[in-house]
Amino acid sequence: QLQAFGGGLVQAGASLRLSCAASGRTLVTYSMGWFRQAPGKERDFVAAIASRWSGGSTTYAESVKGRFTISRDNAKNMVYLQMNTLKPEDTAVYYCAAGGGVSVTARGYDYWGQGTLVTVSS
Repeated sequence: QLQAFGGGLVQAGASLRLSCAASGRTLVTYSMGWFRQAPGKERDFVAAIASRWSGGSTTYAESVKGRFTISRDNAKNMVYLQMNTLKPEDTAVYYCAAGGGVSVTARGYDYWGQGTLVTVSS
């Protein structure tokens, strides 16, 4: 089971770090992704990181490139999303997901956590 947390209400320009914890599952063998879903919109890809065995490479959506950083701490079984210079359009529920390989589509992931809400005010 995955659980995303760390969301909140911040002003534009602020930073937040989201965390994704796993229970009953070791994340080290999985590629991990972050997605977000704004009200009335589809779930969109944000960032992904390959498993350690696959080199740990990262991939980002163009809209967050240069502002967001995905990372993982395999020893702690955690994945993070550092979000800097937040914009109102980043407002969404953020989800973490685990899958067999890096994918920019939701169907590429097998396990999903409950989301955490990020609200960015202007």
